[in-house]
Amino acid sequence: MAVGGAMEPAVQRSPLTAAADDLAALEERIGHRFAERSRLELALSHISGVKGGSPRLRSYQRMEFLGDHVLGSVVSHMLYAAFPDAEEGELSRRLADLVREEACAEVAQDMDLGPHIRLGPGESQAGAHKRRAILADVAESVVAAVYLDGGYPAAQGVVERFWRRRLEAPRRPLRDPKTVLQEWAQARGLPPPLYREVTRSGPDHAPRFTVAVDLPGMESTQADGASKQAAQKAAASAFLAREGVRTDNGT
Repeated sequence: MAVGGAMEPAVQRSPLTAAADDLAALEERIGHRFAERSRLELALSHISGVKGGSPRLRSYQRMEFLGDHVLGSVVSHMLYAAFPDAEEGELSRRLADLVREEACAEVAQDMDLGPHIRLGPGESQAGAHKRRAILADVAESVVAAVYLDGGYPAAQGVVERFWRRRLEAPRRPLRDPKTVLQEWAQARGLPPPLYREVTRSGPDHAPRFTVAVDLPGMESTQADGASKQAAQKAAASAFLAREGVRTDNGT
């Protein structure tokens, strides 16, 4: 019984216990409980945080190589099953979109990997755990760690958990509208679309361009943008939308 209102001292976790608890919480977010947690620790080890000899072999660099290929394999299978009518070109574009650096970095943020990355003092102070390239590398390394620990089915489960919604709702157009319009015109025996500047307005530091796109025997379409290139893409998109042409597979 406490005397004079004294409180029992709070029980504090040791650094090792705290680290283990943090990794257990990370495993929960990833969706895989590691049989060999050292694999996860290696996947989180940046070369700057490795002391002693052979730092490249004791960092995540080899795992990133493996994870890149495992990720590509799983996503390719997902795309093949999800889009049975898609041709090779479309599947390739979708794959590139899903495994690009930006997408992998977003997955790393969803997993909240940043705070767990093992960095050297200089890299840590510089905020390297927030760098897109490092986050993307670690996301791929974690996929490799899961693959090595639980095999292909385990890696497939993690990839599907974090990449499925990106596969179903890509965040950027899969094809440049100017390319789609040129292919559409070529398939109909028409010459390449002609883009012409209609007007330029605004100050020199913030101009606005209006561009028209022309094809023989068809009504021109106009759109504007902050640059000629942006205005051309907008005009091509407007033309395709008017003609009912999709930009994911071209028709």
